[in-house]
Amino acid sequence: MTSERQEQVVAAAFERDLLPIAFDQIAPLYVVSPQTKETVKFKRIVASIQEIGLVEPIVVSRDAKDPKQFTLLDGHLRLEVLKDQGATDTQCIVSTDDEAFTYNKRISRLATIQEHKMILRALTLGASEERLAKALNVNIRTLQEKRRLLDGICPEAAEMLKDKQVALTGFQILKKMKPMRQIEAAQLMVTMNKYTINYARSLLAATPDNQLIAGATPKKFTGISREQLDLMEKESGNLEREVRLVEDSYGADHLDLILARGYVSRLVSNERVTRYLALHHEEFLPEFEKITEREAFAS
Repeated sequence: MTSERQEQVVAAAFERDLLPIAFDQIAPLYVVSPQTKETVKFKRIVASIQEIGLVEPIVVSRDAKDPKQFTLLDGHLRLEVLKDQGATDTQCIVSTDDEAFTYNKRISRLATIQEHKMILRALTLGASEERLAKALNVNIRTLQEKRRLLDGICPEAAEMLKDKQVALTGFQILKKMKPMRQIEAAQLMVTMNKYTINYARSLLAATPDNQLIAGATPKKFTGISREQLDLMEKESGNLEREVRLVEDSYGADHLDLILARGYVSRLVSNERVTRYLALHHEEFLPEFEKITEREAFAS
């Protein structure tokens, strides 16, 4: 008995080579508004392209009716910057699929610590602070603060926040705490999924003086005593423990609820069961029907 090996052909997601395409052959999915051009994000792209050129090519797909025409899937802001700078064409990645969901909804944002490491790497390779500041559209002082981001941050807290969107000021607040308190604060941020400056300030305000570095004085909140802050910290710790308990059982509980709801829906869809409930347990039937309605709405 012999078995034949079947080879599965995997279709390529993109054409092999970059293709230079004129802008008049590219149809964008939306128009970049004047308000968008005033945003920090757009200005940063302008500065980056002016300083080092286009790093990431735009992505297009061929028109099904006219292969010489293209639909822009990703890179609307980059295309607009190039047009404003007087360019008439650019190198493009040609996708074999015309879906634009992945590029615009499944985005991996550059975390603050990742940006810090990128800056250190660029400086190590010989880039000047002035050129980096121009490329990132920030001033020299801000760039230097980003370079020194982890100075005074303990490794354990940095590890927990390495892929989180924590503001530069948030790290400056953490630096006022001693290492053990930094770890506690980072754990609270991750558990509560809150990385705002105000949340970091509230953690600093709730930090006992013996867990602050020398010379660090948290902002005093009018009308809140030290005892109230201690109570808030205690309640925050209790809340953290409760959230962790919920996290441990959430997956299993959610699966049980889905299975239970599906079972109830099958019962209600059975006429004999529905008739029996209406005759002998009429108080249950409306509740079961509500569960079924919620399932239909959720789907």
